[in-house]
Amino acid sequence: MIEKLAIIGVGLIGGSVAMALREEGVVKEVVGCGRRKKNLEKACALGVIDHFTHDVAEAVKGADMVLLSVPLGAMRDTLQAMRGRLSDDAVVTDAGSVKGSVVEDVKAVYRGMPGFFVPGHPIAGTERSGVEAAFAELYRNRRVILTPLPETNEDAVDRVDRMWRQCGAEVTQMSVEHHDEVLAATSHLPHMLAFTLVDSLARMKENDEIFRFAAGGFRDFTRIASSNPVMWRDICIANQQPLSGMLTRFADELHELAAILERGDGERLLAIFERAQHARDRYVDGVRD
Repeated sequence: MIEKLAIIGVGLIGGSVAMALREEGVVKEVVGCGRRKKNLEKACALGVIDHFTHDVAEAVKGADMVLLSVPLGAMRDTLQAMRGRLSDDAVVTDAGSVKGSVVEDVKAVYRGMPGFFVPGHPIAGTERSGVEAAFAELYRNRRVILTPLPETNEDAVDRVDRMWRQCGAEVTQMSVEHHDEVLAATSHLPHMLAFTLVDSLARMKENDEIFRFAAGGFRDFTRIASSNPVMWRDICIANQQPLSGMLTRFADELHELAAILERGDGERLLAIFERAQHARDRYVDGVRD
């Protein structure tokens, strides 16, 4: 049982955690913290949180579990605001998409890695944002990655692991570096491609006609370009080195694809498509290891 859960950043991610834990009956009190009063009032009205404050230090007071669900660009200031205000038994975790930058921020604020902090990342979400987009089933049968460091207390890891499992998630662990490399390929690169494709087409003279006749495939592929631009700017900058490497590799693949088309090499094109189809079908069927 979580006695008091403090959610710093009550949106889709944090709000869905609160709703899932409430549904399971494993949290007694939820306090929300953020800058936008209207969003926090909405969270109260929806029953996601019990009460709210704009003061991070006040929010974490007496909390035994703290979830940081703020943009990566706001992480360091948030950590600074709660420094010295946490209870002795408090555990802090985050939902940031880039673990290297979060760890750097924690070490900068605390002059080292405190044992109570467990870096984490739920691999779940939608293109929608705000607490009104939250729902209790968001993490059900989805993966959450924890990236504890040698300094991290085992009890803290166990408590965060249990919280996510109570949300219905499958929890796994990996190193900070490996997480950022994997997410650069599977999450950050696709978002950059979607944003860039839509922007490129929007700048064409015939953009009105292009979008008017866009089929379902375009809609499916570019869905994530409706995601929060500020959040994704922060993510891409925070993970710039692994992501830059993936972009370079993908650009090389596109150049090779253009050369295949110029040669009219249908067999080579078919081989690529069949290999991709097989890999995608295995993923959809749940064979992901």
